[in-house]
This record gives sequence, structure tokens and C-alpha cells, in this order.
Amino acid sequence: MQITFAAPETSSIPLTLLSSDALKGWLDKQSQQVQDWVATMGFTAAFGSALTLPADDGGIAGAIAGYGTEAARMRSRFALAAARAKLPAQTFHLVSDLDQDALKTEALGWLFAGYQFDRYREQGGEKAELKCPEGVNQVELEAIAQGETLTRNLINTPASDMGPPDLEAAARSLAEEMDAKISVTEGETLLIDNFPMIHAVGRAASRAPRLIDMRWGDAGPKLTLVGKGVCFDTGGLNLKPGSSMGLMKKDMGGAAAVLGLANMIMELKLPLQLRVLIPAVENSVSADAFRPQDILASRKGLSVEINNTDAEGRLVLADALALADEEEPNLIISMATLTGAARVAVGPDLAPYYAQSDASAAALESAAKTVQDPVWRMPFWDPYETMIEPGIADLDNAPKGGFAGSITAALFLRRFVTETPNYIHFDMYGWQPAAAPGRPKGGVGQGTRALLQALPEMLGL
Repeated sequence: MQITFAAPETSSIPLTLLSSDALKGWLDKQSQQVQDWVATMGFTAAFGSALTLPADDGGIAGAIAGYGTEAARMRSRFALAAARAKLPAQTFHLVSDLDQDALKTEALGWLFAGYQFDRYREQGGEKAELKCPEGVNQVELEAIAQGETLTRNLINTPASDMGPPDLEAAARSLAEEMDAKISVTEGETLLIDNFPMIHAVGRAASRAPRLIDMRWGDAGPKLTLVGKGVCFDTGGLNLKPGSSMGLMKKDMGGAAAVLGLANMIMELKLPLQLRVLIPAVENSVSADAFRPQDILASRKGLSVEINNTDAEGRLVLADALALADEEEPNLIISMATLTGAARVAVGPDLAPYYAQSDASAAALESAAKTVQDPVWRMPFWDPYETMIEPGIADLDNAPKGGFAGSITAALFLRRFVTETPNYIHFDMYGWQPAAAPGRPKGGVGQGTRALLQALPEMLGL
């Protein structure tokens, strides 16, 4: 699916975006006919509203869309995306006095509203189209939309069609498209090449576990993205109840997110050396499944006591992070749908993250506000280190007690990044529970646009 703006040469009609407090001033400059029409139709420029304006010949002269009040914009995002669904299948050009950042966000929201997951059936009909607004970088926004589409498609695909081999195929397709290099370590070779925890988590499944390793770029600072690729999580021998297993096709959301971000980076040709690591597994139940109370070896040399087989994501990430750390890149970012504790703390809309560098965190916070991709910093709280130390092994994968579950998971992962000072971890959700402007119900990228915006400052690009 290609999500793009209309071609510049396409004939178009004006679409004026108006805030609630700007509506009266705009109406004062219009004909009495337009004023009467707007009043008759009860248009108040409410957030995401839309109204077509009739032409004398019975056609459409243009349209107006509501940007709402400042309070309404604080409660939602992408007003133009909400308006798109209410507009006819015409091509528009935008008329607006928004500042550059707001205009870019609204234009991107319009593109996001064009997304449909149509792998299994056709979705909807023709939609309204928009020319790229003046002053907006069309290449950049279309690259972001392309990356977000990849992320959403991967998460939305059920596990029957998105197991470890399918995730590998998606990564290989992206690598081929972007002229990147890719290698895969699979099955028993994981043990030979010293990825014991990736192997342990995935060995019970009929589709072999694997580590996907993609590289792109040969100059500039080194950025390594690590994404959790648990293509389905039954919980293992600590079996999840059915109500908790229903959305586990999205447990590879971290992998989907890093592939989407990688797509954006490569499409925009950022001057850096990119590496993407994805441990792709299924956490299944069989006679060969890893067990509670097992002690697992790790690539880092740390031993890990298993107190819950449903805390498997941190195990596969740990081996991949250890590999990433050996190269000492300028920045390592891991992304994972890791803990329910994060959802309890901040809900589905905010992407909680942990950062060792205050400077990187500041850059990320500023970028997130600029592009309206909300994130929330959580603490690497050192006093909780003892909670992940069980005594008979170096680490505990699931500390008892239930306190600080997202923090202890992040601290666990940090133990495997010892040579790279700049490490960021996202404990994302990757799912939109109910449809919102620009974000239909289903898989969604979180934190990726904020990271893309922040990378130049974080890496000195």
C-alpha cells in the first residue's frame, strides 16, 4: 500500500482549515451566501468537522475543516485526518495559517488517515486526496507514512501468516528494497553462535527461532535498533489465560516498530550507519519448552533464573542487546511490547521509555512534542537492582511481588548493555484499542516519529 499526496499537477479545490476562534473572522470575508450556508449547516469549526461549500453550478466550490479549540487539540491529534473521512472523494489543496510544525503534523495525519489493512479483504472506497501543502517536505512525510504503514501491516497480520520466517521475509524484502545487507542465524546455529536465550525461548515452536541482522550505510555515527520479535506469545508453560492471549499476535510490535523506523531512516538517507537486530521467535508449549526454575546461560555470560516463562521478551532481547553492545555503537535503541506494568502506568497512548543519557532524553522529549508522537520517560531506578538478583543466578527474569514491573524489566535489559553509554529502551504497546483520527483500531507505531525527529540531535547529524 502506497500512501502519498496527490500529484502537484492535479486539478484541486480549496480546503480551508479553521480553528473555532478563527471561524467568525473568516466568515466576515465571505459572501452572504457562504455565511448563510455555514450557519444553516451548523458548522462551528469543531475539531475534525468538515463542510463542503456549494458552487453556483451545483458542484463543490471548496470545503472547510475544523481545527477546533485549543482545549480540544490538547485532547486529541490530527484534526485534518478526522475531517478527511467526512469529505467527498475530491482532490483538495490546503489553505491554512498554521505554523510549520503544526502544518507538517496535520499533513502527516491526513496521510495516516489513508491507511487500510486490506490483506484479507478490500476496505472502503475512494478517499479525498490532498496535494502536499506548500512549505512541507513531501518526501519526508511520505517516507514516514511508508514506514508507519509497514509497522501497522506487520502488527495487524495474524500469527498464522507472521511467524519468525514471515518476519524474516519482511526484513529481507525491506533490505532488498533499500540495498541493505542482511544475515540470519537460525535454529541450532543459534547455539553454535552463542545466542542461547533466543534458542531457549523459541525451541518449542514448529517454526525455528532466528536472529535477523540487517545493516545499511557505511559512514557516520553508528545506530543499532533492537526489536522484540515474539511473533506469538502463549506464555509458555506459564500459560496465559485466553483473555490475555487474544492480542498476542502484536507481541512482535517492537520488531515492527524498528523495521518501520529503519524504513524511514533508509528512505530519507540519513547519514549514519544503521544496524537492525530482531530476535524472532514464538513462545510455544511443547515437551521442549523452557521451564520455570530453569537457569539459562546468556551471550553476555550472565546466568538467568526463569521464574516465569511468560517474561520471555527480555530474554531474547538480552542476547540481541549483548551482540549490539559488542560493537559499541553511538546509540542503541530497543523497542518491545514488554510489560503489562507499563500499560497500567501510562495506558495505551503514551510510549514509556528509559534513557541513560539526559541529553538524549531531552532531545526525544522535545521532538515528541514537535511531531505529536507522545512519549513518557521512566527511570532506570538503581535501588531496584536488587529485585532482579535472585541469588542462585545472576539475574531473575520475573521478580516476585509485582512492584515496578516495567522498571525491573528495563534494568534487566540494561545489564546487557555495558559498553555503550547511550542506551534507550521503549516499553511500547503498539496497538490502538479504538479508532482515533489517523489511527484506526489495530497495530500502530509508537515513538518512531519522535526518534526520527530526535536522531539528528542525539547523533550530531
